[in-house]
Amino acid sequence: MLYRWLLFSSSSRLLGTSIRRSFSTNPTAEAFLQPVPSNPSVACLFLNRPQSKNAISMRMLQELHACLDTVKFDKSVRALIIRSTATGSFCAGADLIERRTMTLTQVDKFLLDLRAALSELESLPMPTIAAIDGPALGGGLELGFACDLRVAAHDVTKIGLPEVRLGIIPGAGGTQRAVRLLGLSKAKDLVFTARMLTAVEALEWGVVDYISTPSSSAYDRALQLAQEIAKNAPLALRAAKQALSRAADLSLESGLDFERASYDLLLTTKDRTEALEAFKAKRPPVFRGE
Repeated sequence: MLYRWLLFSSSSRLLGTSIRRSFSTNPTAEAFLQPVPSNPSVACLFLNRPQSKNAISMRMLQELHACLDTVKFDKSVRALIIRSTATGSFCAGADLIERRTMTLTQVDKFLLDLRAALSELESLPMPTIAAIDGPALGGGLELGFACDLRVAAHDVTKIGLPEVRLGIIPGAGGTQRAVRLLGLSKAKDLVFTARMLTAVEALEWGVVDYISTPSSSAYDRALQLAQEIAKNAPLALRAAKQALSRAADLSLESGLDFERASYDLLLTTKDRTEALEAFKAKRPPVFRGE
């Protein structure tokens, strides 16, 4: 995957421009993409079911898939924020009202599609940030776990995996990603007790990486973080994410080999030359993803 990104980097701006024009701003969509006006290299994937605190419906899941399929090919996006259109919200998990009307076949398909969507989110080439401005429950927290980084608003009080209270278990990667993120003991505690964490507790547990100040939102802090990321070389960001994401699956020596191969491919890029020239001239570099 890394080699393919680098091979096609010379066409990144044209590709990004053409895909950016297809970003949806349809207010009736349940999930849509939109660039940040002040920084077009940062995009937001909006969840837009405010009446249900963005509980994941079959329609939202279908539209989420479409958004991920779009953004993964847009090389002009250097960071992606997952957020709600409504203040005080993130994602309350699966839509249990809709679930009661679904057949077993539909439930099976929904779970497979949700698993695929979160795996696709996790494997996006650009860094991703979950802006948790409200409850992140069940599938909502699993959505957050599939992001690279998580930011919670300081006043959020419901972050957790409550599935065992509903007679099920986390079914979209929660048991697996929680172990990888928190360690086995904390993951068991979180799932077995179905406890709800506050933002401060979630930070202490390692469930989130940042919390906002009392005067700002999770999105405000996530945007600040995304802008810090987006000012860096996009090909290097993608290579770094790939190397970091592979680390847990490789032995140390194999991981070091993969890191070196990724490093070597970046040495001949125009962005690497630009970085050296900018350093010599004592000016900020202008990276183009080439």
